[in-house]
Amino acid sequence: MPKWLWTDRIFRFDFPVEKWPDLLERVRGTPARIEERIAGLSKEVLTRIPDGGGWSIQRNLGHLVDLGYLAKTRIAQILSGEMTLVAADMANVKTNEAVHDALEIAALLVAFREDRADLVATLESMTSADWGKSALHPRLKTPMRIVDIAYFDSEHDDYHLGRIGELLRRPS
Repeated sequence: MPKWLWTDRIFRFDFPVEKWPDLLERVRGTPARIEERIAGLSKEVLTRIPDGGGWSIQRNLGHLVDLGYLAKTRIAQILSGEMTLVAADMANVKTNEAVHDALEIAALLVAFREDRADLVATLESMTSADWGKSALHPRLKTPMRIVDIAYFDSEHDDYHLGRIGELLRRPS
């Protein structure tokens, strides 16, 4: 698996807030990209654990579902004037304890699509001024605007799409 972990990433939130329409479309499009990437794969391929450990394709998707609450919670915190955002569980307890591999892939895909549709609806309800409001991200120790949340979530989705791609490129 990758030597470059999600937690090794450095984020610079220095792009203009006017980038929000592009990021909104990126968030909106992730379910379709995941569905296309894994269409037709067998349960065996979807649930195969890589040599040396790690998450299966299905568990990577389940992880994105598990974290769906985070962006919406952080947006609500910013809009209510809180100064610091809720921290993510960096130990991934929910994902590690879940039985994502026992589920049908269709159920995970529906849950992910519904979660992202809810996030898109939240983002579409923002005013132009809302997109620039911010609070402190607890791990990164930097202000995070709502537009940055859309970017951060999209980057996290793409990170896991990358892990799925790596799993598909490995010989069985």
